[in-house]
Amino acid sequence: MKDVIIIGAGLAGLSAGWYLRNKDILILESDSRVGGRIHSEKRGYYWLNWGGHVFAGENSPTDKLLKEVNVEARNVPGSLKSIAMNGKLLLDGKVEKVLYKVPMSWNSRFALCKAGIKVLRSLNQYKKALKRIPGENYWTYQQRVFNFLNDQSFTEFVGKLPEDADALFRPTVSRSAGDPEDVSAGAGIGYFNLVLSKSKSAGLTRNIVGGASVLPETIAEKLGEKVQLNANVVKVFHKEDYVVVEYYVNGELISEMAKYAVITTPAPITDKIGIDLDVDMKNALRKIVYGPYVSAAFLTKEEGPQLWDNIYAMATPKKSFNVAFNMANLVRDSESERKKGSSFMTFSPATLAKNLFEKTDEEIIKTYLKDLNSIFPNFEDIVIEAHAQKWLHGLPYCFPGRAKIQEPLTKPSGKIYLAGDYLGTFYTDTAIETGEIAANEILTKLLKESNI
Repeated sequence: MKDVIIIGAGLAGLSAGWYLRNKDILILESDSRVGGRIHSEKRGYYWLNWGGHVFAGENSPTDKLLKEVNVEARNVPGSLKSIAMNGKLLLDGKVEKVLYKVPMSWNSRFALCKAGIKVLRSLNQYKKALKRIPGENYWTYQQRVFNFLNDQSFTEFVGKLPEDADALFRPTVSRSAGDPEDVSAGAGIGYFNLVLSKSKSAGLTRNIVGGASVLPETIAEKLGEKVQLNANVVKVFHKEDYVVVEYYVNGELISEMAKYAVITTPAPITDKIGIDLDVDMKNALRKIVYGPYVSAAFLTKEEGPQLWDNIYAMATPKKSFNVAFNMANLVRDSESERKKGSSFMTFSPATLAKNLFEKTDEEIIKTYLKDLNSIFPNFEDIVIEAHAQKWLHGLPYCFPGRAKIQEPLTKPSGKIYLAGDYLGTFYTDTAIETGEIAANEILTKLLKESNI
């Protein structure tokens, strides 16, 4: 009998596995790779990226894990506030330039200014909610953040806006994979906080050198045979005083016993395979909402400096994608002479993703290149590699009323623990921290049991 079986080898599962590495554990992953929605591939100096790629800063659970597994991360260089809209390209994204240089009606400018002031004022309140009280329980802290302006949508909060003003707000809020009509006001303000703050400790501020997948791949390599790929879990349930996990490998059904289990799959899958989870927990899992996203990675071959060299993230209202990322940014920041080529990522969440989901990968790339050409003329001429990826369960976004279902998700159901990004508001950092919390609680129980 195993000490612990962990279902899922995304960041939450690998975090739990890392902190339980000295026990007899097994991590089961249905895919042929680790990382879940973290997915990058190396290409010479650069890396292609399709999933999460920014990570928490110093003194965070992510920082702790990075240091323990010896993976290097650096603060994101370059502008996070560049904008391409209505034929105008603003590289530094200064608010005053957006208001007066992006072509739009004066009615839109006034509405944008009025709504912007409202968001900026609420940012100060949000930052107060973010401050962790010394000794505060993690779940109490998360509940407090969930509670912030959770009674209305972001659209209800800012009011109905003219088309261009609305278009400028959407790229930031919908990074959550939910549209502003569906995302809570507090969560929308939280995304503005991420974009506007680049301090070493605030929000998601760092890239991993070599690509985001370096982190999960490094952990999996260190855990070795404790990680089983292509293992499709179908049931997790209690039997007497232990847990049974049933899964398929190469068509063969395997049944494994463990003293404890940690389920780190997305909420709908967790609900499906967690046969005898507490009723309140299952009801809460069924209310978690995921928004889809579609992304694409582009490798280019240009030989000289480009307009985008000092940009990291560019908002692209009214395009098929709402954000474009310069994934070569870390390379640009550290090189003494500009190297040939770049790596780009385009990101289409929520409704934009739904508009693309039925298209083939080739059609998606063609659509993206048309819009990239409109921002950077003849961009497609320098592209040497392009790949699209669809994510149905892209991101679990915070909807109005989400705070009410948090408590049933935070306690173990018998000998089964949950971990994952849907349990909190800090994305990759939530996944890593909830994995660590589950591991530490199980370690405490295993220690008590061994002393009996």
